[in-house]
Amino acid sequence: MRPRVRHVRGEIEMAEVDIIDGKAFAAKLRGRIADAVSEMKSDHNVIPGLAVVLVGEDPASQVYVRNKNKATVKAGMNGFEHVLPMDTGQEELLALIGTLNGDDAVHGILVQLPLPDQIDEQAVIDAISPDKDADGFHVVNTGRLATGGDAIVPCTPLGCLMMLKDRMGDLSGKEAVIVGRSNIVGKPMAHLLLDANCTVTICHSRTADLPEVCRRADILVAAVGRAEMVRGDWVKPGAIVIDVGINRVPKPGEEGKTRLVGDVAFAEAKAVAGAITPVPGGVGPMTIACLLANTVTAACRQHGIAPPEF
Repeated sequence: MRPRVRHVRGEIEMAEVDIIDGKAFAAKLRGRIADAVSEMKSDHNVIPGLAVVLVGEDPASQVYVRNKNKATVKAGMNGFEHVLPMDTGQEELLALIGTLNGDDAVHGILVQLPLPDQIDEQAVIDAISPDKDADGFHVVNTGRLATGGDAIVPCTPLGCLMMLKDRMGDLSGKEAVIVGRSNIVGKPMAHLLLDANCTVTICHSRTADLPEVCRRADILVAAVGRAEMVRGDWVKPGAIVIDVGINRVPKPGEEGKTRLVGDVAFAEAKAVAGAITPVPGGVGPMTIACLLANTVTAACRQHGIAPPEF
């Protein structure tokens, strides 16, 4: 942690910024998931199963899918990996999803995005059974989340909420500002924070005086997809900053090389924030862990078992 200076009633006070270690948090979560899976096996003879479907040979997606399958098996779950050629047609993919929907050993289904141009992504998402929608993208799950029902929640905002509750405890009454209004992060994050009794503002490209709106936030979630857009002077002193962005930018002084940065200017923000997630190593590691948690939750619901609270 890095010391920073606070001005308190005219006096200077040294404080510590809390760097939120998403990798460590995700490891603990995976441990709790493994315990839950072991209990499901012994008490109910149920082994949660996750099917991951990849269309094409994108190297980054291949690595991501392999990592998901390894994490699934390590947690004691069944992993089913389906890799299809790049020229796979939409009907063939929909047929596979139909088969997985009807397979009792499969409790969660994830189709790796993006898909090739010949396939309609929304049609594929709509074809997945809402009860097996491990990503939480189906319109039924988004509707359940918006209305306070038992939804499967998108993995990234779910991971953000877990880290916020771990750092802050009860979120009631906190003012939360979300920069970004995507269906994958911004909107579900808003619903989760509303459910936690926060006062929530969603910002976007047409928000008037965006920096001033951000300065009101006790909780600031950046999910806009623009490298280091949120500056340090946008952050309220002591605020919790959750940086969802993953952007690859040129590495200074090293031609042809790149580095990963978030949507927040980290060096500036960490001098002001009470706690902040780094990039990499913050929100990112939580995605796969929450995918496993979603699959366990889905398996419990499909078998009439009370889902664990992760």
